[in-house]
Amino acid sequence: MSNEARADIGLIGLAVMGQNLVLNMNDHGFVVAAFNRTVSKVDDFIANEAKGTNVIGTHSIEELVKTLKKPRRVFLLVKAGQAVDDFIEALLPHLEKGDIIIDGGNSHFPDTIRRTKYVESKGLLYIGTGVSGGEEGARRGPSMMPGGSPAAWPHVKDIFQSICAKTPEGEPCCDWVGEDGAGHFVKMVHNGIEYGDMQLISEAYQLMKEGLGLANQQMHEVFAEWNKGELDSYLVEITRDILGTKDETGQYVVDYILDTAGQKG
Repeated sequence: MSNEARADIGLIGLAVMGQNLVLNMNDHGFVVAAFNRTVSKVDDFIANEAKGTNVIGTHSIEELVKTLKKPRRVFLLVKAGQAVDDFIEALLPHLEKGDIIIDGGNSHFPDTIRRTKYVESKGLLYIGTGVSGGEEGARRGPSMMPGGSPAAWPHVKDIFQSICAKTPEGEPCCDWVGEDGAGHFVKMVHNGIEYGDMQLISEAYQLMKEGLGLANQQMHEVFAEWNKGELDSYLVEITRDILGTKDETGQYVVDYILDTAGQKG
């Protein structure tokens, strides 16, 4: 192994999720090589958020691959769709048999099935993994749902399970879920359940506010009570907290939140 091939894993895509995942892996003792299509972002990241860490900044796909130990592991955290296919094509000429490409975005599972077959036909291995927990989860411990080429799992298991959140019993919130697009299928189901829960919470809020005429503090107390029983969950907990939060003027923050939705990971 050459001196320059010292990184345990490479990551492409330095938006906030990517940056946080890199820092998480660094915290757990893994050497990470980072690349971004806009290379100035690499330099900014190394000079600021990753300052003083072992993260290696790279300025090309070729340079990224050269820094990686074999079998090379390249983690894509880019927008689902064409960008994933483009980076796969950019990586293929630089990778060798047994190297591993990992897609950690919210790809549709049929695309992951197609990509797994395509990458395997080139002699490489492919993983499509759901990553849940948003920006904070990426930094402190996400839940991960990897699937794809089974032969790839032993080569990434230690990294994935080290950086993931842990259950109260100490078990990692990550395990192999199956072949082909299984990982992204599980993430899709996870998202569907989460969004369904969010809709139920929204409707409960609307009924209490507009139907029963409850004030924010009263709704805060209802959600606090619900969170003590079988409804105890992250979403009910944060709804409780949001309804009870006031700004510096003493006004309830919930009354000033824009009626828009976004995606957290």
